[in-house]
Amino acid sequence: MEKEGLKRCLDHLESNDLAVEYIVTDRHPQIQKFLRERNIEQLYDVWHFEKGLSKSTTSGPEKVARWTSVVNHLQNIHVHDDPLFPKCEHPERATTDENKWLKSDSITLHKVEKILNNKRVLKEVQKLSHHYQTSSLESFHSLILRFAPKNVVFPFMGMLCRLCLAAMHHNENADREQATTAAGLPVYRLAYPKSRRGECTAKPVKKEPTYMYVGELMRLVFEEVFEDPTPFVEEMNKINIPKDLSTQFDRPSKEEVVARHVSRFGLGAVGSPRTVQPDQGTPGVSGGPHTTG
Repeated sequence: MEKEGLKRCLDHLESNDLAVEYIVTDRHPQIQKFLRERNIEQLYDVWHFEKGLSKSTTSGPEKVARWTSVVNHLQNIHVHDDPLFPKCEHPERATTDENKWLKSDSITLHKVEKILNNKRVLKEVQKLSHHYQTSSLESFHSLILRFAPKNVVFPFMGMLCRLCLAAMHHNENADREQATTAAGLPVYRLAYPKSRRGECTAKPVKKEPTYMYVGELMRLVFEEVFEDPTPFVEEMNKINIPKDLSTQFDRPSKEEVVARHVSRFGLGAVGSPRTVQPDQGTPGVSGGPHTTG
């Protein structure tokens, strides 16, 4: 589904003479292969890999140098051999408690180093996006659920209209400012994200959303569409409605599916007699009389 959606989006952009230089996504394997085949550079969203890692880096090797320096940092070593990142950027802090740092021969450090220096991980670190991220897109996807719940099946045109409504609402409210109190102080709320394992964090509260796009839509419908619907109908008829994804597969007959069905409560296909082998080792179950003496 994700691959098909991406394919349709790219086809739509290219049909309107818009060239895609690169795209920022998560690390979905199918998406990686698909973008390679279309010769589109793919970068990874930092949030899906490691928050804040590449905000100030620009090259792949420098990202790797920063990433691998974590092993030294955990040992209280903040000067590194790699010239691309020779020293940690945090302020130096004197500490007398050596228990805060990992020992070079500890099992814990060995496990961390094995994860951080994994070849696949290092390869993907180089492709972390240093500028654009998918956070706003994630927010938009959450908003879509308010207009098109997943537990309801909509026809293509109905879904398209709901997506357009969600896009208008998002565009109008995405850059809302933070709410303030009567005294002018910023408003925050407490959150307990799963990623922090119960640790409490403060999140800014934005101002209430606006719905100016609704008034514009109402004006368009009553003043233009009702007056002369012909041009609007013609534009709708130009929309190419794709076939359902299920049409890619052959639909078997019901009898064939029922014949292959196996009940988890039986040992054979539905409708076939259930055969139970007698337990020869259990007295009184073999079918014959059992006596003790």
